[in-house]
Amino acid sequence: MRTSFSPRPPMGWNSWDCFGTTVTEEEVLANARFLAEHLLPFGWDTIVIDIDWSDPTARSHGYNDAAPLCMDDHGRLVPDPGRFPSAAGGRGFAPLAERIHALGLRFGIHTMRGIPRRALTADALILGTDARASDVADPHNVCEWNPDMVGLDHSHPAAQAYYDSTLALYAGWGVDFIKADDMLWPYQAADIEAYARAIERTGRPIELSLSPGRDLSLAQLEHLREHATMWRICDDLWDRWEDIEANFARFARWAPHASPRGWPDGDMLPLGRIGIRAERGEARQDRLTPAERVSLLTLWYIGRSPLMLGGDLPTSDPATIALLQNAEALAVHRDSIGNRELFREGDTVLWGAEHADGTRFAAVFNLADAPRELVLDVRALAFEGGGAITELWTSEPLRAEAVTEQSDAARGVAPGSRAVRLALPAHGAALLRCDPADGAALIRRRVHGAGRRAVHSQA
Repeated sequence: MRTSFSPRPPMGWNSWDCFGTTVTEEEVLANARFLAEHLLPFGWDTIVIDIDWSDPTARSHGYNDAAPLCMDDHGRLVPDPGRFPSAAGGRGFAPLAERIHALGLRFGIHTMRGIPRRALTADALILGTDARASDVADPHNVCEWNPDMVGLDHSHPAAQAYYDSTLALYAGWGVDFIKADDMLWPYQAADIEAYARAIERTGRPIELSLSPGRDLSLAQLEHLREHATMWRICDDLWDRWEDIEANFARFARWAPHASPRGWPDGDMLPLGRIGIRAERGEARQDRLTPAERVSLLTLWYIGRSPLMLGGDLPTSDPATIALLQNAEALAVHRDSIGNRELFREGDTVLWGAEHADGTRFAAVFNLADAPRELVLDVRALAFEGGGAITELWTSEPLRAEAVTEQSDAARGVAPGSRAVRLALPAHGAALLRCDPADGAALIRRRVHGAGRRAVHSQA
């Protein structure tokens, strides 16, 4: 039923981690301009406005009961013109979407499962039917964490008509991406199917992201692939090492199933300046250490998760922005296949992946609270028979030492193999590339890189 297949995991920016429910049009445009100028050449191409863009009373650190959400006569939410001035006069997000498209970017919005309580209070007429909101509402299936919406009774045909009319409105604005929330915990199969059907009926290739992902089971994999572009595999992720570490096990389950048929999502990247008016915490540059930022990105890249930046880009630390511009590391995210956990024992985790040209990739993680020196057999990294090895975050070549006899200096590496030595900081990671021994992949990358530089110089 999906109308849009994504050949690579979606990448972009989302307003939640920095502005919560309160983002304004000018803040969206400031981040869009920054993304287009500094990150679009590296694949970051989508701008997403998160929850409560229709609430004129939105505030930091939570939601408002009985919020006076802006909606039309048919119970469909529309932008608050106070925060989004270009939406005045019933224009919705169309003018903002046009400006974002003009930057070469895609435009996305957050939506919630169900129908607004305000539509039920007004008993709004469902567009294209003679049914009212009270006919389709299911007050027994409501969101557990947000007060705005009531569930839909999908045994009534006007429930589908409500989603159809809502998605037709949003498609008419030029929406390319929708983050549909309250879909996965608990798993709302009827809503997922109805929402995907409504997107298909618009005729517009809108990518569908499902949230929030708590306790999501692999038993739902085929259903998710049939209906969504991406789906969360965890609850909200914040700038805490314990949140990142908890996702190692989830990625180990889900990453082998990532493909253009659908992308398991480890949630937004809480990097840069966050918490400005967010749900959690105060304004800050994220509280992760430099090593933890590298580990976060390494896991998301090798796991091929969608990448949605959570920080306010214009005011984020330049060192963080520089991490997001590492083309060699991002190539692992874009091009690798066979992504999987190879080893997890104690505080050491190894991941592996390949490229169709024979290049191999590995990620090495130190989960310990102290620095560690590791000696790894190239065969444990699936690098046997390969050529030059490069650490992609530093662009430093690594020497693979031939081991001729057993010794404490290369414990765990058998004679006849080669050993790679890594010094990793606490909660640190390395992202490695092993070129094929014949060097063909290096030539391919040089040609591809020259082509990209030519394209950008002509733009």
